Amino acid sequence: MKKIITLAMLVVLGVATSTAQETSKKLKATTAKVAAKVNGAGMVFVSETIDYGTVAYNSDGKREFVFTNNGNKPLIITNAQGSCGCTVPTYPKEPIAPGAKGVIGVKYDTSRGGQAFTKTVTLTTNAVVPTKTLTIKGNVLAAPAAKS
Repeated sequence: MKKIITLAMLVVLGVATSTAQETSKKLKATTAKVAAKVNGAGMVFVSETIDYGTVAYNSDGKREFVFTNNGNKPLIITNAQGSCGCTVPTYPKEPIAPGAKGVIGVKYDTSRGGQAFTKTVTLTTNAVVPTKTLTIKGNVLAAPAAKS
């Protein structure tokens, strides 16, 4: 019995160590991406795609894209445009200082039920790469049946 318990503990320990190493590698990759400095203004996003997954009809469609100005000059976002009227972005109007973080908000209209969606938000900035396209995707469940 002791051998079985010892063997089980070793297996659990091995899995935990493997998971910790993978998490550490992902964190280092993200940190390296943010650390890549540019001459001028820059934008590095934690993720350029948000997957809503499957959401309920008329649920909260608000999500956020987080970014860092990885340049040596202030970042100015002059416009954020959704690919259709169902995708409404918000963005900071003030300059984002070098090394500072910012947020691009996006709200998808989840009253359009029973369908999968893939939409984009296009940013216009003074960054080294002046146009950035972000993506949202997911599936909205159908509207509940009307009660009679």
